[in-house]
This record gives sequence, C-alpha cells and structure tokens, in this order.
Amino acid sequence: MKIANFPFIIARKFHVRVGRTACIAALSTFTLSGCFSFLPTVGPTRHQIERDTARVNAASIQFINVDDAITNQLAGQRKLHLFSETLGSQHIGSRSVGPGDVLEVTIWEAAPATLFGTANAQPNNVGIGTSHPTALPEQPIDDDGSIYVPFAGRVPAAGKTLQAIAADIVARLQKKANQPEVLVRLTRSFASNAIVVGEVNLSTRVALAPGNEHLLDALAAAGGVRQPVTKTTIQLTRADSVYSLPLETIIRDPRQNVPLLPGDVVTALFQPFSFTALGASGKNEEVNFETQGISLAQAIARSGGLIDARSNARGVFVFRFEAKSALDWPKQPVKTTADGLVPTVFRIDLTDPESLFLIQNFPMENRDVLYVSNAPITEVEKFLNVLFSVAYPVLAAKSAGL
Repeated sequence: MKIANFPFIIARKFHVRVGRTACIAALSTFTLSGCFSFLPTVGPTRHQIERDTARVNAASIQFINVDDAITNQLAGQRKLHLFSETLGSQHIGSRSVGPGDVLEVTIWEAAPATLFGTANAQPNNVGIGTSHPTALPEQPIDDDGSIYVPFAGRVPAAGKTLQAIAADIVARLQKKANQPEVLVRLTRSFASNAIVVGEVNLSTRVALAPGNEHLLDALAAAGGVRQPVTKTTIQLTRADSVYSLPLETIIRDPRQNVPLLPGDVVTALFQPFSFTALGASGKNEEVNFETQGISLAQAIARSGGLIDARSNARGVFVFRFEAKSALDWPKQPVKTTADGLVPTVFRIDLTDPESLFLIQNFPMENRDVLYVSNAPITEVEKFLNVLFSVAYPVLAAKSAGL
C-alpha cells in the first residue's frame, strides 16, 4: 500500500469526501521540502551527514568509510606504549640527599685523646683505650644545601651521597680529632621522593632508596589501589612528560615495574576515558571505558545497541578529532584544528556482514562520539503521525455533522 493512499483511506473511514489529490500534493510537498526537516529529530540523517561533509565549506572534515585497511591502520597505531620502552630502567643509583632531608652524624675517635667524647679509662686487651661514639643531634639539610658539624663548620651535603658527606667531615676533622671515623645516616627523606595519589587507599610521599624504588613498591606503600586491577590505569608523570599503562599490564609483565626517580608522580586512575552515545542507540549518555581500550563492537553494546524500530544500520558514525599522521586523508590539503587535529567522521555499514568483524578491531578513543542515525522510514512515520493527529479531529467532527 502506498503512503499517498493513507489520507484517502482515513477520509473514507469517516465517510468524508476529502480531496485525494490535495492530500497527495501536500504529502509530496512536505516530503520534498527538506526531508521532513520541520519534524523533531535527534540529529542528522545518514544522507545529511554524507552530503554536508562533502560540501566545499566543510573541507576540513574528512569522511572515511571504514574498511579492513582503515581498521588495521588505526589499530596498529593504538598499540600500548610500554613503560619499559618509554621510561627505560634508569635507577637512582647511589642515594644522594637534598634540602629537607634529615641526617644523623655519628663520630668515633681513637683513645685516649677525644674531641667529641670521653675516652674509656679501662684499656682493652691490647692495651689501647676505647671511646664511645658521639651521635650529633639530627638536623635537616638547609636551603643552602649544607649541615653544621662542630669543629668542621658548615659541610656541603645537597647532591652528595652519604659516604661522600662522611668523607668530607673526616677530612675537615683530621687535624682536630684523633683518627676520626664518621657515619652519616639518613633518618627522614623529603628530597628524594615520589608522590602517589589518585585511586589509592592512602595518598602518600614515598622515600626512594635502592631496593625500594620501583613502581609497585610505591603503590604498596600507598596501601594499594581502591578499584579493580583490571579497570585501573597507572599514570606516571616525569618532568614534563606523562605516560599511562593499565595496572594489569604492569603486574603481568615485570619489565613494566620500572624504577622511579625523585620527583615522579604516580596517579592511579579509574576509568578515565569515555565516549558519548547519541542518536538511535539504546541509551544516549556518556559511557566510561578503561584505558586498555575497547572496540567499536564493545562501544555499541555498552550504549545499548541499535534500536531496531528506529536505527539505520547503514548510518553508524564515529566522530573524532584524529591525529594528522593517522591516515592517508582523501581530502587534500588536510586542514587541522588549532591543536593540529583533523575533524573526522567514520562511517560503518552494519548491514554488511563483514562489518561485524571490522567493529571488533576498530578502536574507540577518549571523547569519541558514537552516533546512530534514524532510518528513513522513521521520518515518514513521524510525518504521518503529525498528519493523522491533525486530520483525525477534523474528520471526526465532520463525520459527526459538526
């Protein structure tokens, strides 16, 4: 049955003679004047997206039909950058101290003459007296990077190892104390630390020392993560660079448990990525996902799938700002945003059985927009609903003789 016959059928039902030609003309006019643009809608149709991205004034928008080559190219670029490759295995090596670190200096001298302590009057088995060690009060390294030792003066300490500081003190006491021996001990560290924050049980500052300087050591010192391991991402900030890796990968591969350096910031993140689902999908909302990454197939499922009565399976789109180096772009020259990214529209035709394999490999990115367009018949149905809602009361009134 043709759509144009509906007004005539309604008129005949109510025994009212309605101009069939006039109704057909009205329907045709609405149909041809902008594809029912006067009707409410959730967004553009498939044809509008394809047409508008092809306009001259939309030259900055790249329109890509997803195929196997495009999917493989994008998936290859989304390979995880491992910590072992980006950060290496640099250790802090010999522990150097800095301003704020608290040191304890202990000095021994040979008997009988002592500068810091009192010699033991009782000789030992070989006839030589002994002296007790003298522990100086703990003191932090000053802002100028030095500590004070009696009879040795201000001793530079910042940037030196404990052994180097002890040797410097011994050298300064050589002509003042009797065969001095010095031990310098770090009691509290505030300079050589890493900070652990985010989804951990206790945000803390972790003192780094050889043997206790790795990433998982720091997480353990913070009481572990609060969220499931499979949904937690570890972000490591070093100087001006930021690196991320799933915690599950770090635990599974010991090479990713890299040593930390002073000043590193370790942040445990829980599902920091998301995409937005719009249009004729099961739900229109922002959907979180893990930084391990998800495929387009998973994204469609998490957004409730396609609505069978509304969706156009040939009009599934992913809107994304893509890196300029990601693809060989069909439109030349390639125009980018101020951030150097290319506005890109990817289209997937789910009526093609091959696409069900493609969407399992097509990677979703943070801040992607997944849009499912309405099927053309949906717009016709909405038009007919409007038409009938107007015509029904009029026909009913005429049928009643009003």
